[in-house]
Amino acid sequence: MEWMIYGANGYTGQLMVEEAVRRGLRPVLAGRSREAIEPLAQQYGLPARVFALDKPDAVAMGLRGMELVLHCAGPFSKTALPMVKGCLQAGAHYLDITGEIEVFAACNGLDAEAKQRGIVVLPGAGFDVVPTDCLAAILKLELPGAESLVLAFDAPGGPSPGTAKTAVEGLGKGGRARINGELSKVPLAWKTRTFDKAGEARLAMTIPWGDVYTAYVSTGIPNIEVYMCVPPGTVANLRKLRRLGPLLGFAPIQALLKTQVEKKVQGPSEQKRKDAETWIWGEATDAAGRQASAILKTPNGYTLTVLAALGIVSKLMAAQRPIGGFYTPSRLMGADYVLRLPGVKRLPGN
Repeated sequence: MEWMIYGANGYTGQLMVEEAVRRGLRPVLAGRSREAIEPLAQQYGLPARVFALDKPDAVAMGLRGMELVLHCAGPFSKTALPMVKGCLQAGAHYLDITGEIEVFAACNGLDAEAKQRGIVVLPGAGFDVVPTDCLAAILKLELPGAESLVLAFDAPGGPSPGTAKTAVEGLGKGGRARINGELSKVPLAWKTRTFDKAGEARLAMTIPWGDVYTAYVSTGIPNIEVYMCVPPGTVANLRKLRRLGPLLGFAPIQALLKTQVEKKVQGPSEQKRKDAETWIWGEATDAAGRQASAILKTPNGYTLTVLAALGIVSKLMAAQRPIGGFYTPSRLMGADYVLRLPGVKRLPGN
């Protein structure tokens, strides 16, 4: 199968390339910058293609002959739709590593066309949202009548530049939660609570994580909140920003904040990735108050992103072609997929 890593020169893209080559795979490396892509392809002895995503004809030419694209070039709020539409036209399965709610919704809106064309469309094939989506599906199996779901994670090590820029974009949009089946706007740092991490109470706040969309698709649970562990000062600072509201979404402010990201954020080093173990909590509750809960310990989020995404690539490269359509990770790979990934362990729930 001919396949492509688009955005191969980015922080996560380069990790994907390194691991793919280690596994004996030979993806086409692609992106918008010839100066970045061609030297990387030469380094690994791989083919290269250079094209931007702003012109459909260029995308069609760039994807010619491809059967699968692993899209790693954010911000996905701007890049996902041009690429997924190009993949549908080219007959290529589409994977990306987004965590953006709007991208999941847009991709789901293409479900009928993907089914008609026999193309798998699976956004969120990395840390966003493989482990949390699979955990949600596991808890739904263990408590079929669940009416509420809480997911949380503690992911030390620091963000990549792309992740940090996505967080900046989210400041102007506020929070999100699933309430009575509806995707609802809530304030930044809407709720806080603590989670037990090996006897230590870790403070966490609600965030607009992709699972408020995808976990609903995977499980049908009507009430979903996602939390991230943060220092207490982060909660206080975000709540102060509430008064600025939409101002945070204005283009000049966004540009200024993203410039600061480019100057200050490089992504975790290899040593930090090795040292930074991630914890993920899940709690499902039914109308009678019965609970199912579990904790996952996983490698660092970027390491897990590479393992999860390339595992999905391998499935789609197999001889038996899946039925086309929009998928969440657990719907394509099974609820236990995360438990099959290297370095992932399930611990008893609280």
